[in-house]
Amino acid sequence: MSDMRLIVAGAGGRMGRTLIRAIAETEGVTLTGALEAPSSELLGEDSGVLAGLPPNGVMLSGDLWSLSKDADGIIDFTVPAATIANIAIAAERGIVHVIGTTGLSASDNAVIKSVTSRAIVVQSGNMSLGVNLLAALVKQVAKSLDDDFDIEILEMHHKAKIDAPSGTAFLLGQAAAEGRAVNLDARSVRSRDGHTGARHSGDIGFATLRGGTVTGDHTVIFAGPYERIELTHKSEDRMIFARGALKAAMWAHGRKPGHYSMADVLALKPS
Repeated sequence: MSDMRLIVAGAGGRMGRTLIRAIAETEGVTLTGALEAPSSELLGEDSGVLAGLPPNGVMLSGDLWSLSKDADGIIDFTVPAATIANIAIAAERGIVHVIGTTGLSASDNAVIKSVTSRAIVVQSGNMSLGVNLLAALVKQVAKSLDDDFDIEILEMHHKAKIDAPSGTAFLLGQAAAEGRAVNLDARSVRSRDGHTGARHSGDIGFATLRGGTVTGDHTVIFAGPYERIELTHKSEDRMIFARGALKAAMWAHGRKPGHYSMADVLALKPS
């Protein structure tokens, strides 16, 4: 079988460059396109050189329609506006779209789901194996413990991250909400300041830290009477997200159109 031909969106950014290195190291996939914003100063640069590799002849382009002509999929860790523009083309081409973009609004997610009758979408707030296994554990623990155990989610990222709480924090919060059979939007508390009053039983709290070069640390705390359970994941390198995204892309290649998650890719959903 021939290699899966992939486009990296945001190829000039930190995650994009990591994805290009990961593709170069992974059997079964090949880089066929490197996408950047039409206004980027990096257009025309060699994507291999930008990623710290020998020249690969795949130059950064702002034209996804042309790049996708001969592609099997796109991996997209960009920003919401770019992802929404990219999903329209992925759907038109009928190619795999792996979405790791965070900060998407409810309306953005509705747009993504609206095209999955034509596109094969794998979307997750975090593509790492460890985080998705953690989410499965969080769901089980939340289901097993009652409201005597308060749920708090603490996350820390590097100082350049532009959205908060992180997509991973929301992924873990959603897992906790599913375990408790509640609506996350209705029960989440995302900021506390001033005289807030006592904590409401059943709420799911979020706390955000930013600083330094932290790739991503997440802890889910179940705080009960006189005891705490803490489930933690610490990311040490963006390569874990890149490898997870490649696993997702290869898993999705050839599947029927639909909206999938890393739980599908890793067979974490109950049969």
